[in-house]
Amino acid sequence: QVQLVESGGGVVQAGGSLTLSCAASGSIYGINVMGWYLQAPKKSRQMVALADTRGGTTYADSVKGRFLVSRDIAKNIMYLQIDDLQPEDTGVYYCHLAQKVDTFWGKGTPVTVSS
Repeated sequence: QVQLVESGGGVVQAGGSLTLSCAASGSIYGINVMGWYLQAPKKSRQMVALADTRGGTTYADSVKGRFLVSRDIAKNIMYLQIDDLQPEDTGVYYCHLAQKVDTFWGKGTPVTVSS
């Protein structure tokens, strides 16, 4: 089993910045993919950024240039730096980890962007 705990959410004014963290613990394999997903109000959960253990990253087109995902592999922590926050960035950000045939989710951290 893998446990994922997100932190760093809050209420931020539009144009501001925020850094989210996801700490992973448990039975983590050396090769895996971690990701951040956003569930905006009344919308389905959508991928915003992925980071694998080899340094590869993937971003949703809508966040390119404003979101930066990074990982501290040794500490099993993933970060998401969000710049120039917009009201459409509001929602719950979930951490996800996929390894072999298993997938795990955190409980999410809420972000509210006020205009």
